[in-house]
Amino acid sequence: MENANNITPGYLQSLWRFLSSLKLTVVLLFCLAALSVIGTLIPQNISPQEYVRLYGIPGYRLLLVLDIVDMYRSWWFVGLLLLLVVNIIVCSIDRLRASWQVIFVREPKFDLEQYRRRKNALTFEVQASAHRNKDAFQRIVAKGFGFCRSISLDNGFAITAERGRWTRLGVYAVHLSIVVLIIGGYIGSKFGFEGFVALPEGEQSATIELNRSHQTLALPFAIRCDDFEVTFYEGGQRPKEFRSKLTIVEKGQEVARQEIVVNAPFYYKGVGIYQSSYGRMDDETPPVAWGQELPSEIPLSIQSAASGIVYNRSARIGEPLQLPEGLGQLVLDRYEPAATFQSMALGPALIASLRKPSEPPQAITLPLKFPKFDAMRRGEVIIAVTPPKTEPTKERFYTGLQVVYDPGVWVVYAGFILMLVGCVVVFFMSHQQIVVEVADRGDRSSVLLSGKANKNPMGLQIKLQRMAEQLKAAMAANVSKDAGA
Repeated sequence: MENANNITPGYLQSLWRFLSSLKLTVVLLFCLAALSVIGTLIPQNISPQEYVRLYGIPGYRLLLVLDIVDMYRSWWFVGLLLLLVVNIIVCSIDRLRASWQVIFVREPKFDLEQYRRRKNALTFEVQASAHRNKDAFQRIVAKGFGFCRSISLDNGFAITAERGRWTRLGVYAVHLSIVVLIIGGYIGSKFGFEGFVALPEGEQSATIELNRSHQTLALPFAIRCDDFEVTFYEGGQRPKEFRSKLTIVEKGQEVARQEIVVNAPFYYKGVGIYQSSYGRMDDETPPVAWGQELPSEIPLSIQSAASGIVYNRSARIGEPLQLPEGLGQLVLDRYEPAATFQSMALGPALIASLRKPSEPPQAITLPLKFPKFDAMRRGEVIIAVTPPKTEPTKERFYTGLQVVYDPGVWVVYAGFILMLVGCVVVFFMSHQQIVVEVADRGDRSSVLLSGKANKNPMGLQIKLQRMAEQLKAAMAANVSKDAGA
C-alpha cells in the first residue's frame, strides 16, 4: 500500500507534465495540419460508387476502416482536437500559476536596487531640493498609470507607478479563444446539418437530403417555391442572376416569405436557406400518359460520351440489354409512377441497373419527364427514355436550395472576437513599471528614472526619455519660482 501511494502522485505529475508540454502542442498541430491536407486530397462524403471508381474496392475498404470517407467527424480526428483542447487548458493553467502573483496583487512590489541596476536607467542632476519637487513629480508620473505611489527615503523619495498588469492575460485570452472555436466547430458538426432540396415552381417540401450521409432529414417546416426567375447575359445562355420566391409553411400556415438570390439567404428559426442552383424542367418532352401499364418495348436513347453517337434501342423490364461500344449491360428493374431523387419529385420513372464487368451494379433513375436527367451522372453513357413527342408547354424551372443549420456559429463568432481582442492585447499592449528616485546631494538633487516592461522595451525607453524631459522642465520651473520669490 505504501508503494502504491508513492506511485500515484508521480504518475499524475508525469501526466500533468505531458499534457502541459509545448512539444505536445507542436506535434498535435502538425498532425492536424497533415490530416487536413489528406482530407482535402481525398474527397469526403461522396457516393460509394465514386470511391470504388477512384480507388478500387480494396482502397475503398481501407478508407472505410480508417474512417477517412468522413474524416473530420471520425473518432480519432475528434480525439486529436479534444487532446489539443486539454493541452491548451493545462498549459494555460500551468503558466498562469507562475504569473498569478504578478497579475492578481493589490499593490505591486518594486525592488529599488534592481531598478538602479537596469541598463535603461536615466540619471541627471538639478540645482533644487528633492522634497520641493515631490508633488510635481508625482503628478507627471501618475499620468497614464493606474497605480502610482510615493515612498519616503532617508535622503529623498521614490515614486513607483504601474500600468497594464492585466495585459498579461492577453495570451490566455488567445488560448481560450482557440478552445472556444474548437468547441463551436464541434457543436455545429455534431448537432447541425447541411442538405439540399430541389423544388419545382409551385411545389413544396418538408424534407432535405443530407450532403454527407445522403439520408433524408425531415424539417420542422415546409419550404415552398412560389416562383423562380432567371435572367441571362445577352447572346448566350450564361445566367446573369437567378432568384426564388420562397414561403415557409408551418403547421399548415404560411408564416414567412422572402425572395432570395445567391449570397442573400433566407433565415428562419436559425435555419439558413441559400440559393444554390437551378435547372429546367424539360417541358418540351412531357411524360406520356402510359398509366399503370407500360408497353412491352420501351424506347431508349443511348448516347456514348466518348464518341457522341446516339443509339436508339428498345428494352423490356427485367431483360438485359447489351449496350453498344462495350458500354456494359442495362437492365430495367421496375417502373415507379412517383419516383423521387434528392427529395425532388420526378414523377413517373424507370429504375434501372447499369452493369459492367468487375464493377458493382450502378442504380440509375430514368424519369420520363426529364430525358436529360441521366446526363448529370457524368458517366460513360447517357441513357434516356424517348416517349412520343407532344406539343411543347411553357418552360418551367426548379430551384436548388442549400439548407444549413449550425447551432455552434455564435460560439465560433464569440471565439473569433475573443481572439481578436486577445491579439490586440498581446501585440499592442504591455505591462509597464517605472521608478523615479530623487535623492538630495547637498544643494543639488540627483534623479534616477528607470522602468521595465514585459513587451516593447524600445517603446518604454522612449517614454522614459520623454518623462525625463518633463521632470527637468518641472524642476526648472520650481527653481524659477524660488528665484523670483
